[in-house]
Amino acid sequence: MSSSLLNGQQHQQQEASYAQQPVASSTAHQGALASIDLADYDPEQSKLMDERCIVVDENDVALGALDKKTCHLMENIRKGLLHRAFSAFVFRPSDGKLLLQQRASEKITFPDMWTNTCCSHPLDDFEEEKIEKDQYGVRVAASRKLEHELGIPQSQTPIDRFQYLTRIHYLAPSDGLWGEHEVDYILFITANVTVTPNTNEIRDYKYVDKQELISMFDDPANSFTPWFKLIARDFLFGWWDELMERKDGNGVVEAKSLQGLVDGSKVIKMV
Repeated sequence: MSSSLLNGQQHQQQEASYAQQPVASSTAHQGALASIDLADYDPEQSKLMDERCIVVDENDVALGALDKKTCHLMENIRKGLLHRAFSAFVFRPSDGKLLLQQRASEKITFPDMWTNTCCSHPLDDFEEEKIEKDQYGVRVAASRKLEHELGIPQSQTPIDRFQYLTRIHYLAPSDGLWGEHEVDYILFITANVTVTPNTNEIRDYKYVDKQELISMFDDPANSFTPWFKLIARDFLFGWWDELMERKDGNGVVEAKSLQGLVDGSKVIKMV
């Protein structure tokens, strides 16, 4: 990033640079963004760090793009760097059980932790995933990543079957070096899915009901991603109850039944 941008070019020129360059939020302009050598990490996971996340401000306004490595370094997060993400929750229609995954040991951030079905990012690399209307881009990204991580065919997770609920803004360190700072879209979907895990992404997976998940949280042997703990603490269990109460006439759970349950127009700040 050139020093002229940091040292007072006219506001209009700075705003134009946001549209043209891979930039962070305005607070990140206070210093050069850090980088790191990934040679000591898993090669496949290191390669994924070249993907370009959509950088946003606290109101989820897109500012540009930066590689995933840059976006997840705590040194940059402390400068205000924020990006767009999603958390997808897949429920089984017949009994409403939630599909969980345990992240692989090879993961650079939050390895070996249990979390919701899939958590990842819409990418600037794909034009479709930058479309904001009706959360189109994050829905496309969710279907793509469910296939990449869990081997679920995209035909089993059509984008119009995802129910968007809300967006949360949270910050969570991983190990001191890495962390998350995201505007995270929460998506529910009910679907019968075929799971063929990518073992470089996922160590284990299981279906749980609400009480089984509570028991997992109570077991000190389990560790969980911070965003999943936040979503569970403030939202998940109440929404899950609503989902079960809104079964159709055949006793089938349907995520689209939650449409209108939450005002998802604003970002909920949890930082």
